Amino acid sequence: MSEQTGTIDADVLRSFESHRRELCAYAYRMLGSSFEAEDAVQDAFTRAWKSYDSFEGRSSLRSWLYKITTNICLDMLDGPQRRARPMDLSSPGSPDHPLGPPKPDYVWVEPIPNSLAFGSDPADHLSAKDSLRLAFVAACQHLPATQRAILIMREVLRFSANETAEALTMSTASVNSALQRARATMSKVKPAETDSYDETDTDQRKLINDFVTAFESYDMDALTTLLKTDVALSMPPFDLWVSGPENVAAFMLGTGAACRNSRLVPLGGANGHPAFGHYKPSGEPGRWVPWSVTVLEMQDGVIAGLNFFLDTERLFPLFDLPPEWTEEPASEPA
Repeated sequence: MSEQTGTIDADVLRSFESHRRELCAYAYRMLGSSFEAEDAVQDAFTRAWKSYDSFEGRSSLRSWLYKITTNICLDMLDGPQRRARPMDLSSPGSPDHPLGPPKPDYVWVEPIPNSLAFGSDPADHLSAKDSLRLAFVAACQHLPATQRAILIMREVLRFSANETAEALTMSTASVNSALQRARATMSKVKPAETDSYDETDTDQRKLINDFVTAFESYDMDALTTLLKTDVALSMPPFDLWVSGPENVAAFMLGTGAACRNSRLVPLGGANGHPAFGHYKPSGEPGRWVPWSVTVLEMQDGVIAGLNFFLDTERLFPLFDLPPEWTEEPASEPA
């Protein structure tokens, strides 16, 4: 390979990489899984690389990559299974109810690190956060795959009807018709409203700090004052979830009591929400072990959702979390 060819190849790969995060966010909205989204984008880049000589530039590189990624996502969604949240599958349970057996990972909408989905421009974060909320992504799973792609392309990415039709090899009229059906379904599903987290907002930051303090000290009186009256606590891969501050406290003091004396390690966010690596006591002084990736949802100045994603074997590496957390034991007073 000549030096000039190598330079051209490197330039092409760099042009692909500049779109990685937005494509990953798109694939995540489609698939509900960070892992599947990363696989879809990597597959798209491989296909684009192999067929780059046939790219004639009639559309932008970005549109072409979206077209390839869309086709891959549609292939991956060829089946009846849709991902969900525990609250999509059943009514709230009693805090003293047994957890039951865990369900496979493909059942659940999974969290996505902000670092995988958001670019470097803070303005992009604001426009993307709402459509990456856990509730919105779960609601999208109610749509047939093609309608899902059309809704996201038209209303999240702001593609024109013509651009969307080109990506999906459909007529513009068919795209517009499918969009209307998708909107009707979403209006029935009504994804729960939650606030985007703004780290510069003093009140929001104080709310999250107060939660961490109350949780790590296991002060249920203090913790419940921070919760919305219909707060939901869920723990995928278990389908049990509970609602209401009193039930959250009862669960924490009962089945969830192993979380006492936990440590919450701040992450760079997940789905635009504040998030933590949650480590529980190991039984050895100064050592904590993985328990969950914990994602908080907020609304109107209180916490509306407590999401404990317990698949730490897969999720901790995704969020670059260490396999254990250690602290020096406090020294005895002289």
